[in-house]
Amino acid sequence: MSTKHPTKKKQSKRDRRMKLAVYIMIIAMLLTSITAGIGSIL
Repeated sequence: MSTKHPTKKKQSKRDRRMKLAVYIMIIAMLLTSITAGIGSIL
């Protein structure tokens, strides 16, 4: 049974891990773009 109601309840471990993975990917992309920019300047 999968009910998709916008009820605020405690996040499951999987949801938290998915969100953490998304944040890590975004940070990694930002870091690579910054380092690529620095590399092109130098």
